[in-house]
Amino acid sequence: MAQITREELPEELTWDLSTVFESDEAYRAAFDKLQDELPKLAEFQGHLADSADILLAGLQEDLRIERAFEKLFVYAHQKFDQDTANATYAGMNAQVQDLLAQVSAVTAFFQPEVLAMDEKTLSEYLQNPELQAYKHFFDVLLSEKAHTLPAEQEALLAGASTVMSSAEQTFSVLDNADIDFGDVMTEDGDIQELTNGLYAIMLRSKNPAQRQEAFQSLYDAYMQLQNTFASTLSATVKKHNFLAKVRHYQSAQEAAVSSNQIPVAVYRTLEEKVDANLDLLHRYVALRKQVLKAEELHNYDLYVSLVDDVDFPVTYEKAQEIALAALAPLGEDYLAIVKKAFSERWIDVVENKGKRSGAYSGGAYDTNPYILLNWQDTLDNVYTLVHEMGHTVHSYLTRHNQPYHYGDYPIFLAEIASTTNESLLTDYLLKQTDDDKVKAFILNQYLDGFKGTVFRQTQFAEFEAWIHEQDAAGQPLTAEVMADFYGNLNQKFYGPDVIADPEIAFEWTRIPHFYYNFYVYQYATGEAAATTLAQGILERGQAESYKDYLKAGSSENPLDVMRKAGVDMEEGDYLDSAFKVFESRLDQLEELLKK
Repeated sequence: MAQITREELPEELTWDLSTVFESDEAYRAAFDKLQDELPKLAEFQGHLADSADILLAGLQEDLRIERAFEKLFVYAHQKFDQDTANATYAGMNAQVQDLLAQVSAVTAFFQPEVLAMDEKTLSEYLQNPELQAYKHFFDVLLSEKAHTLPAEQEALLAGASTVMSSAEQTFSVLDNADIDFGDVMTEDGDIQELTNGLYAIMLRSKNPAQRQEAFQSLYDAYMQLQNTFASTLSATVKKHNFLAKVRHYQSAQEAAVSSNQIPVAVYRTLEEKVDANLDLLHRYVALRKQVLKAEELHNYDLYVSLVDDVDFPVTYEKAQEIALAALAPLGEDYLAIVKKAFSERWIDVVENKGKRSGAYSGGAYDTNPYILLNWQDTLDNVYTLVHEMGHTVHSYLTRHNQPYHYGDYPIFLAEIASTTNESLLTDYLLKQTDDDKVKAFILNQYLDGFKGTVFRQTQFAEFEAWIHEQDAAGQPLTAEVMADFYGNLNQKFYGPDVIADPEIAFEWTRIPHFYYNFYVYQYATGEAAATTLAQGILERGQAESYKDYLKAGSSENPLDVMRKAGVDMEEGDYLDSAFKVFESRLDQLEELLKK
């Protein structure tokens, strides 16, 4: 059956981008206008230190350009995403990417010029009442001063960025294009080429032989290139350590987390608390071995559901009802925004030919916070809807309570809002059903999600910290050295009930996040914080302090924002609370599976 085309979709299931620009012609006029205005900002270059008024005017012009560009980007990008085969919108998307490069070039002088200013002079300028409104903005900018090099050296590093990124690019080409995983037999008896997508499906197969074949075929390919992948990863680690050293950080880890105003203590607290609670993961793994009736439990047995698929079809209309009921503890003001998203066409709901896959929440300060879905009538899609709605309401409240320069939020805070919504949905679904099989299915999904996000991402974080420490100490990162450490680390995390498959020691060869520079820990901290916040909302009525976090944007440091919401991420209490929820739900699943 042919996929439906964009033109055939009911209008109510598509997003309304006319609120961004009334027409493509209006977009093009705004595009041309901004392009013509870009040279105006250059008039401030070299003059920001002349007076407080000129500094203020330069800052406001810089922000005005960025704000106008974001609106153009949203329109072109989302028009392209709704039908990537549409040549007109493909061209618009390419043009707006070119404009991004122009905007970046024109605005590049601002930060280094401010950082080069005499501290006493800048301090006097910032007493200007109008500049006081940007105090935190300048505080964050100036926090980088000790780690910013003279202009000539910064220019050298910028010029070398492409060369220094070559190892990541090589990994990406190998991983996405050149590596051949061979052919496997699917459940239907068909011979198919193994891909990463098919691998994920086969690991959830009820047939152990299917899981084993996929696992071994995939890792055979990676292990054949283990020395090449060791070379690309080692080169990336050396780059991170080099840049941290020349920028006067104590470590690459400190350099990476400081970019979000996060102290290293948050990372270390996560590692310590997860390590202290590995017995819970071992217990879940032992339950998995028991339910699967496996004489031996292998690493390829860790993803198959412990509960047979549950017939839980959910139409999009029903999903909206469920979302509103599940999110009701957040209050009528929160629900009013959700209802606006449903009624005012902020959501592009269903698949159509050429539409981008997946889901996201997007938009800019001066647009609606749009959601892209590819709806299927499944429970997973209900979770996707409330997840993206978490981002969307976060964006809406931030943009309606903060000026433009504080109207966004760092990645560290982003996933907390979406995952809190998922936790509220899980609680709602568990309370709404009397069907033990459905309850077990939901609990299994929750526990697997927690396993994959808090435990697994912390495992990755520990490995990432170790390889950077080893390189900084002058130890070579060979394939053998990394495989030996990773294999032992994997065994520590999953415990004695899992066989130490030799292939799993090479899992590091296939994880792109190890090239992202200390990124993954934020998945774990976000999931744990969200679990704790959801419990506070449900058990202690802490919805108002939670919404204060959603309104804060980047007006304060992320840790201060979270403290006001009731979570101190430098301390371990929020993690203790999250592990108690995990343990409680593990108790429930164990009881249900005994019946």
